[in-house]
Amino acid sequence: MNSFVNEIHAKTILIATQNQKKREEILAIVGKIPGIIFRNTEDFPFIPVVEEDGKTFRENAIKKATTLAKACNTWAMADDSGLEIQALKGRPGVLSSRYSGTDATDKSNIQKVLSELYGVTDEKRTARFVCSIALADPHQLLFVVEDYCEGFITKKASGTGGFGYDPIFCIPYYNQTLAELSQFSASVKNKISHRAKALQQFKERIVPLLRNR
Repeated sequence: MNSFVNEIHAKTILIATQNQKKREEILAIVGKIPGIIFRNTEDFPFIPVVEEDGKTFRENAIKKATTLAKACNTWAMADDSGLEIQALKGRPGVLSSRYSGTDATDKSNIQKVLSELYGVTDEKRTARFVCSIALADPHQLLFVVEDYCEGFITKKASGTGGFGYDPIFCIPYYNQTLAELSQFSASVKNKISHRAKALQQFKERIVPLLRNR
């Protein structure tokens, strides 16, 4: 009975992504937060498509969260994240998921990055992952958090875990790519990644917010 009552009074939050691997990672990192029920986009039959045309990850996260919160009449959290490479002047940036074209895949995006970095020396292959997370209710933006994961781009893909650019993004401290860390110890990636650190901020911000609502 208690769990049923708690669910009635819980706050529903839509995770505004159709990327299943990203959604699974978010839920694995966030875990269970008392007073919150997370829902997927599939739970809302007439969810609109949001064009990610912002110039920054923050702009895209805010647009997705506010648009879907209003359209679905619920709270919505939206993540926008990607890779910034110093030698490529910040590319692929907000185009990370579609860097190699409209039909981009993780493999084709990786191949494009590696080809553009061909001949670039190790010390100039520095990069960082960026993750912005916005939370909105149907009427307003509630907050935005952002965090980073620093590393460098390898010369070939390594590891089968994770997704996106994880196979070519190396963490110097571990001397492994995020794909290798995910493959052998997902718990490590889920502590050090850009998304993990942004989600930790998200949890710290949302708990007091729930108390006041």
